[in-house]
Amino acid sequence: MPKRKPDLLHGTLDLLILRSLDLAPMHGWAISKHIQAVSEDVLEVNQGSLYPALYRLEGRGWIRAGWETTATGRKAKVYALTRTGRRELAHEESSWAAFSLAVNRVLGTA
Repeated sequence: MPKRKPDLLHGTLDLLILRSLDLAPMHGWAISKHIQAVSEDVLEVNQGSLYPALYRLEGRGWIRAGWETTATGRKAKVYALTRTGRRELAHEESSWAAFSLAVNRVLGTA
């Protein structure tokens, strides 16, 4: 039986995107692959979730986007974290730490 991948909790995708962009500006596909690689293939972000999240974060002013030419010569929309996005990332990380601690307490693993 194939291993089932967990669904992302509502709100965690924003945190994962912001954290990825804190490392370096990236295009959408690179963000998705980064999350998958760092999570050791546990988390997969499909395009149907990723791009609406990127547009939402851009609309909030947490990220900005611009067209750049990739190493392969293709044009790609590259996303970067804004100053406001860095502040939001710190807030989101703090909220996630509190949430995960509470869940671990319920599970008896904290």
